[in-house]
Amino acid sequence: MKFILKKGDPTENIYNSLRNIGYRFQEKDEKNSEFIFIRPLHKIGYPRFHLYVKNMEEKLIFDLHLDQKKPIYKGAHAHSGEYEGEILEKEVKRIKENLL
Repeated sequence: MKFILKKGDPTENIYNSLRNIGYRFQEKDEKNSEFIFIRPLHKIGYPRFHLYVKNMEEKLIFDLHLDQKKPIYKGAHAHSGEYEGEILEKEVKRIKENLL
C-alpha cells in the first residue's frame, strides 16, 4: 500500500520518527534509493510490517506491506505478503497520525 507525506520538521529524521512508533531500520537499498524498515507484530518476528521509504526533495514516498511468514527458501522473496486490507489501512493511518 503506497502513500506520500510531505516532509515536516527538518530537524527530525525518518529513522528517529519511525523508531518512535515501533519500526526498526533494516537496510538501505542503494539500487532503488530506499530505506527499509520493519515492525514485528510478535516477538518471534512474523507477521511483521515491511516499510520501504523513498526520500524525495519535499516528500517521502512510503510503500507498506505485511509479511505473514518468513520466506521458505534462502534467498527467496516469497513471503505470503498482504498489500491491501483493513490491517494495512489502520497502520497507514497510525503512521500518518504520528509523522504529521
